[in-house]
Amino acid sequence: MASVNVSDLSKQDKDELAVSYAALMLHDDGLEITSEKLAKVCKDSGNDVEPYWPMLFAKALKAHKIGDLLSNLGAPAAAGPAAAGGAGPAAAVEAVEEKVEEAEDVDIGTGGFFDEEDEY
Repeated sequence: MASVNVSDLSKQDKDELAVSYAALMLHDDGLEITSEKLAKVCKDSGNDVEPYWPMLFAKALKAHKIGDLLSNLGAPAAAGPAAAGGAGPAAAVEAVEEKVEEAEDVDIGTGGFFDEEDEY
């Protein structure tokens, strides 16, 4: 969404973005993330969000710590059983190359959503 102006977003996308930022703000301040606090931050920032958004985010973030979610964003996936089996670096590289080849053959069905000239 970084390449889209906020004014071009749908109401639903704006609401989700506002609640996401509210959750990050509460987390940065070390406060508990509740639906009431999320709704208050959104309201105080001038955003009128649908009431279900703060409830959804509070419920989802109750089960997961934001710090853990943020720290896992760039974490690499495990190499797989071949690497873990102690067969050596060559086997690990080969296993990863096989997975990459398999992934290249998969049609994810974007329906033309991503054009080759788009930058992300």
